[in-house]
Amino acid sequence: MFKIVKREEMAEGTVVLNEIEAPLIAKKAKPGQFVILKADETGERIPLTMADTDPEKGTITIIYMVVGKSTALFRDLKVGEGYMDVIGPLGKPTHLEKVGKVVCVGGGTGVAVLHPITRGLKQADNDVICIIGARTKNLLILEDQMRAASHDLRICTDDGSYGHHGFVTEVLKEVLEKGGVDLVVAIGPVPMMKFVSKMTKEYNVKTIVSLNPIMVDGTGMCGGCRVSIGGKSQFACVDGPEFDGHQVDYDELMNRLAAYKEDEKECFEGYCRMKGE
Repeated sequence: MFKIVKREEMAEGTVVLNEIEAPLIAKKAKPGQFVILKADETGERIPLTMADTDPEKGTITIIYMVVGKSTALFRDLKVGEGYMDVIGPLGKPTHLEKVGKVVCVGGGTGVAVLHPITRGLKQADNDVICIIGARTKNLLILEDQMRAASHDLRICTDDGSYGHHGFVTEVLKEVLEKGGVDLVVAIGPVPMMKFVSKMTKEYNVKTIVSLNPIMVDGTGMCGGCRVSIGGKSQFACVDGPEFDGHQVDYDELMNRLAAYKEDEKECFEGYCRMKGE
């Protein structure tokens, strides 16, 4: 069992943080890598990119949104309880080096994935601007941590309840207009990454995105996580999860992510009824 040592509900309880005892993973994991977790013997295997690691404590931190039965099972785990399986670190780590001026763009729970990458880019002596967004102020996560991980933090909310009233792409455009940006890293909902990449392509700025396709084994065996990059199939679990944002077929990715939406909804609603929620 991989014991939960800290649990925190964020974003009106729809997002949950777990700090988990996993000393071997914590020792080897690097920014950008992910783990696959399973709550119990019959649970689904869920890939989540690590939001943080602490090699000295031997813990990793994951942050996830409750969207279906499997993440609801995760949510119901308490401190002292644990996951049956945690496998990792998986995927290729982020290539962290000094490139100059970097803009890190995050939306929703993608901010959790972006956090260690942003911190690593700052530690590599880059000038780091961070733009994070959410639908509303109450859904914004890791504001203080992202402020510490960057030189300049800018916040957006769709409804204008906090920070800039509008999308992250609007603030990104202002930054790109001033010039001098060497790299953009964008992690969040697929439509957000799509439009960030479309914008940065116009400015000829290299852009890295982290993809979240349907995944099963996480080792390149099943092919379930295939994505089209520059017209060629690649596997997010072993070739990614990070790719050139200008080469991703986002429409195909969104279609594949939607393939089981109705089944997921039915399963989640059945679980909630069973729990009396």
